[in-house]
Amino acid sequence: MMRRILPATALVLALGTVHAAPAGAGAPRPFSAHYLAQWKDISVGVSDLVLVRGTDPGRYVYTWRISARGIFRLFYRHDVVQKSWLRVEGAAVRPEIYEAEDGSSRIHMDFDWARRSVRGTLSGKPLDLALKAGTQDLMSIQIQVMQDLRQGRLPAKFWIIDKDQIKDFDYHRAGEARIQTELGDLDTIVVTSRRPGGNRVLTMWFAPSLGFVPVQATRTRGGKLEFAMRIEKLSH
Repeated sequence: MMRRILPATALVLALGTVHAAPAGAGAPRPFSAHYLAQWKDISVGVSDLVLVRGTDPGRYVYTWRISARGIFRLFYRHDVVQKSWLRVEGAAVRPEIYEAEDGSSRIHMDFDWARRSVRGTLSGKPLDLALKAGTQDLMSIQIQVMQDLRQGRLPAKFWIIDKDQIKDFDYHRAGEARIQTELGDLDTIVVTSRRPGGNRVLTMWFAPSLGFVPVQATRTRGGKLEFAMRIEKLSH
């Protein structure tokens, strides 16, 4: 999680197709969640996810901050911060601006949906990509998945901008599980994500009773645990 490549820190790995919103689709509920982070069973830091409403109806700002702790602070002095300005219309999520910062590394993206393009800068170099329908950024995808789960569905394929490429990811609703957390025992929906044919798997646990907020996530490679994030506090 504390690697110096920004997209590799994204537990919200995968992308979403914008869907026609069914009648009665619920809006995301703003929240602030605090997590403990582990790397290969070693406590390495903390993580915070915050969703707030924007100034206009249907617009939100979603922020993820990762902070190293203890001895790891010697190697990772700067917090990793990712932020997405997005719009939600029913079950459909559309990113408008994405920014990320990791020490001296910076990413900025402006989404132009009228022209189906995204422009910005990646580590000081120009970025210009043609957008696929429903492309998500590393943050907005998580809100898209939450909206899809709220509607009782989950597409099998998602798209995301990773650095200067648009990549596809396979998603799978792996079932339901009741897990123990610092917030008590929770019923959750388990979702997995991976690149087609890849051996790195992201597994996420979403709690319907908490507005589908993710309460746990793990990443494995070849069946071995690389990273885990477990919720400690939540406020709405």
